[in-house]
Amino acid sequence: MLLVSLISYIDRNTLALLAPTILAECGLSGEQYGFIISAFSLAYMAGNPLWGRWLDRWGVRNGMLVAVAFWTVASASHALVAGFVGFVVARAALGFGEGATFPGGLRTVVQTLPARLRSRGVAIAYSGGSLGAVLTPLIVTPVYQVFGWRAAFLFTGLVGALWLVAWWWISRRPELRSVRTEVERAEAGRINWRDARLWGFMASYAMGCLPLAFVMYQAPLYFSRALGKTQVELGMVLWIPPLGWECGYFLWGWTTDRLRMGGRDPVQVYRWMTLAAVVGTLPLALGSHLESFGALLLLLFWAMFVAGGNVIVSISYATYVFTPANAGLIAGLGAGSWSAFVALSMPVFGRMMDAREWHMAFLAATVIPLVGFAVWLWVNRPQAARGSLSVE
Repeated sequence: MLLVSLISYIDRNTLALLAPTILAECGLSGEQYGFIISAFSLAYMAGNPLWGRWLDRWGVRNGMLVAVAFWTVASASHALVAGFVGFVVARAALGFGEGATFPGGLRTVVQTLPARLRSRGVAIAYSGGSLGAVLTPLIVTPVYQVFGWRAAFLFTGLVGALWLVAWWWISRRPELRSVRTEVERAEAGRINWRDARLWGFMASYAMGCLPLAFVMYQAPLYFSRALGKTQVELGMVLWIPPLGWECGYFLWGWTTDRLRMGGRDPVQVYRWMTLAAVVGTLPLALGSHLESFGALLLLLFWAMFVAGGNVIVSISYATYVFTPANAGLIAGLGAGSWSAFVALSMPVFGRMMDAREWHMAFLAATVIPLVGFAVWLWVNRPQAARGSLSVE
């Protein structure tokens, strides 16, 4: 599952990495680029809960085979695209297929690991995404330099095909062939959509993780337009910020599991971890004021470190509250809500990049996560958390 999340982020980040070249060659604006990202995000939003529920009901083995086969074809199809509409269609298909990534990861974690290890298990399964963001510039840039940007998308299709062969063999394990354990069947229930904690979870995930999308999709444009960096120069350094994302997964996952040991109230643990994320988000507002390129890279590293931690904390919280029996749907709702917010916000950020409103872009990327954190903390304040029901 680490590998499949890695591949999914190589597939989606290839466009972000090569955006300066593709936009110039295809005559696309920053705002159109934002709408292309929105097409992916809207389809990803729809696909996440659908795949999550399908995986919960019908099993992770066959579900992931179908999903990855679909998005592999969609990724390779980018090589045939020449304009705005083509990119919109290709990105939407890719987004829908990749909606299975994190539901499949969380579904695998709850079927193969005990509760005391699940935060770290989620970190491992999800960390392929951040690792993919790290590796994409290092892998795709040489392909682009030798063969051009279209060949880079054919390469991503090849990698997806290799994963399908590996998964066919790996997923023969009995616990992955089965759909649910007996305990999960007993715990299974319908999510209560009136439960404020569900909406608090989605708000924290969607808004708190916005810096991940901001750095992935908008930082290359900022570096190119504001700082004058070339495509090759970007390929040499854009692995640095996502490395913070990767570190954040493991450190926050380990810390969350450790704090939950010894009989501590899990919700209290998640509350303190979320407060730490609130404080950690604030320095991002300084981004456009930094004159040092190295200092800016470190700041973006930190922003992704904090946002990656929020992924682990929010998913661990929701799995505890809504039971592992709903793991696929939980992961789908989290990633889907994030994707919906990305779809709404990226055209706005793209317009800011076109207008060279750098300060406003960094400020918005800082303030929005604070709103999501505030909603979550309000919903989970001690007096509100008492007596809540997790499922119907």
